[in-house]
Amino acid sequence: MPPASAAVAEPGVPKYLVVYRRIRGAIADGQLRPGDRVPSVRALAAELNLARGTVEAAYALLVSEGYLTARGQAGTIIALDLPSAPGKPAANSTSTEQEQPLPLQLGMPALDAFPRKLWARLITQRARQTDSASLGFSDPRGYAPLRAAIAQYLGLYRGVQCTPDQVFICSGYNAVLERVCESLEMAGQDCWFEDPGYLHARQILLNRGVKLIPVAVDSDGLQVQQGIRQAPAARLAIVSPAHQSPLGVALSPARRQALLDWAREHSSWVLEDDYDSEFRYRGRPLPALKSQDQHDRVLYAGTFSKMLFPGLRLAYLVVPRAQVERFEQLARLLRNRCPELLQATVSDFLNQGHFTRHLKKMRQLYSVRRALLVKALEDVCGGRLKVDPQAGGINLLVRLLVDVPDTQVARRARAAGLAIEALSHWQLTAGKEGGLLMGFTNVASAEQAREVAARLLAVILEARPDGG
Repeated sequence: MPPASAAVAEPGVPKYLVVYRRIRGAIADGQLRPGDRVPSVRALAAELNLARGTVEAAYALLVSEGYLTARGQAGTIIALDLPSAPGKPAANSTSTEQEQPLPLQLGMPALDAFPRKLWARLITQRARQTDSASLGFSDPRGYAPLRAAIAQYLGLYRGVQCTPDQVFICSGYNAVLERVCESLEMAGQDCWFEDPGYLHARQILLNRGVKLIPVAVDSDGLQVQQGIRQAPAARLAIVSPAHQSPLGVALSPARRQALLDWAREHSSWVLEDDYDSEFRYRGRPLPALKSQDQHDRVLYAGTFSKMLFPGLRLAYLVVPRAQVERFEQLARLLRNRCPELLQATVSDFLNQGHFTRHLKKMRQLYSVRRALLVKALEDVCGGRLKVDPQAGGINLLVRLLVDVPDTQVARRARAAGLAIEALSHWQLTAGKEGGLLMGFTNVASAEQAREVAARLLAVILEARPDGG
């Protein structure tokens, strides 16, 4: 093992992770061999002038990965049966542009379970059908057969009755927000925004000059009466009623009706973000708010990023009939930036029944993977955190039971290679209860679940105020 007296300091890297890397590196270099005894937590902490909790966190991570074996009073040794040659630990990077999703990354579907061979066959068939007409500018509203397939799917599965001319294809949910802001002339206008609410949407709206009115969310969803008290004449309300982002609660029937009544009475609009309502693990998926919209005040947004894969950058927007002409004008001005080849392939995916079969498969898979991560968190981190109960979605909300800021844990987790986000960052109003947001869809085994739970435990142990 490298000299213990060496300073434990790497800019931006948690101290426990520095200790972890040094021990793992010594194993890889052959300086520490199977059966060798490592210093006790107390002894190493004293020699490195660190808190015991820091060394304890490093040892806990090494034990979880199979590099150390704790033998109680006999001390801790290098495992006799080491894993295959230890590789490099997670890099200290927060970039979202990587080939594989980071562990616990939010909003990421199970990429390993996507039917790639089927998709490749469909897209190849479409590419072979390329003719001169398809090489020109595509319909700015979106590929007509895809818009028709979406309208049919929404009518059958989400209760949304619309015609293809009301459906507009956009290059992701960000583009949906841009279109809505432009069409409704939202610059300088009041907009109800769920608090906490979708972080990236908030940033886009603020950049557009929208005046956000934070409206609290509780176990029944958006507190509509609070919104009415704060800004009764707001031009727009943006909500995720089936599965609120990020708390995961559903908008209650009474509040759904209150929201629709408010929109009708004040000639306001509601943008429904129905981003992952298909993934519900208890009971049937909830109907869309748009399905109850008798006065046509709801704009309905959906995306294929979480149902298929994010690289598609493909979303859609259903607009009220009174807004179709305005959105058509805007579509002709801004153009549709979604490649028609991808739109046509998604159209085939829907029309040939692959989409509904894929969703059914993913619901079953996600139910299993969610249970794996929840069990691992409870077994490994029990007493330090609590998982919020949620009926659906592809993310978990975990509450900390230790006195440490969620932002501090999330920052250290990022440095340890875990793509965890702090709930506090999703809140407009300071001082609310914090938590940790994490995805579970790419946790493919019980072993992987326990490994990421152990890494999180190590982060929490080091982040405790007393360091112990």
